[in-house]
Amino acid sequence: MIRDPEAFQELLAGVRRQVSEQMIPREAEVERLDEVPADLVAALARSGYFGWSIPEAYGGAGMTTEELVLAAMELSQASVAFRARVGTNTGIGSEALVADGTPAQKDRYLPRMARGELTGCFALTEPEAGSDAVALTTSAVRDGDHYVLNGAKCFITNAPIAGLFTVMARTDPDDRTARGITAFLVERETPGLSTGQPYDKMGQAGSPVSEVFFDNCRVHADQIVGGAGNTGNGFKTAMKVLNKQRIHLAALCTGPAIRMLDEAVAHTAQRTQFGQAVAGFQLVQALIADCQTEIHAARALILETARARDAGEDVTMQASMCKYFASEMCGRVADRCVQMLGGTGFIRGHAIERFYRDVRLFRLYEGTSQIHQLNIAKRTLARAGHELR
Repeated sequence: MIRDPEAFQELLAGVRRQVSEQMIPREAEVERLDEVPADLVAALARSGYFGWSIPEAYGGAGMTTEELVLAAMELSQASVAFRARVGTNTGIGSEALVADGTPAQKDRYLPRMARGELTGCFALTEPEAGSDAVALTTSAVRDGDHYVLNGAKCFITNAPIAGLFTVMARTDPDDRTARGITAFLVERETPGLSTGQPYDKMGQAGSPVSEVFFDNCRVHADQIVGGAGNTGNGFKTAMKVLNKQRIHLAALCTGPAIRMLDEAVAHTAQRTQFGQAVAGFQLVQALIADCQTEIHAARALILETARARDAGEDVTMQASMCKYFASEMCGRVADRCVQMLGGTGFIRGHAIERFYRDVRLFRLYEGTSQIHQLNIAKRTLARAGHELR
């Protein structure tokens, strides 16, 4: 659903200009510094990137799912660091508030998140609770009007720079199912909350990721997402967040694939071997054709799913399909593009070499490919009347 096609096309054109004129020229700088420079963050904020999916009532753009994925495909054609810098605010860092927050909670946080003044993050994963998220052990024990949180999270995107943490913790120690989990909003200044040093990662330089620690961290009951009486619904909130974000992330996998193919086509059309352009060889053309076909297939699947979500349909299985296919597709495109560039694609500093490292993570976070395969298969069987335990 695109609310105003003409205005939206203007927005997309503006994103393309910023990507080509401001972001791509500074990708090497972001890689070297391992951060997005402050002036570029300010430019992203001025242009409204942080508020894309935040409702207009709170200062955001209120994008529909279809609008969000189309914008994401444009933004993600620049270095992964740029979309990661705004991505938690346009996705997992704000979506719990948008979906289930109280009016007071939304008023307190969403306007600042939309302006880029406050960065959010989503703290679910733990050392022993990743694919099996229900196994989380971070505890939240009631103490009067407060809860005392203890535990640790890991692999949390933007944790080192976040001012607001959406934290999943177990409020019922006797219930080891999803029903024992509650979602909390925890501000960075809260005593007992700390973050670790950013990981030294294989790729995605400029996107800080770290552990989060809770040591007798006291949080008022009003900071439960949905209000003090909303205990036990944290996992439901998390699934709402992830179902939308998996569609969003699939789009963020498609943008890099588009960029890599563009780079590979430009290179193979200019470089000559055996007296002709490399792009003239049929085996290279086969690689180009496979990349282009898979990119279009991913885009079509994502748009179909986004439109279905905007229409109010249950797209849980389709969201898994989007994330699974697009992330795997992006990895295949990256591999083919390195192959098309030959030795050039292996030299550090080239865009395709950087993307090759950056996109490997897509197949791991927000559900590994294998977890999505299981989800898709189980839902397919259930639709056919074959429920599995």
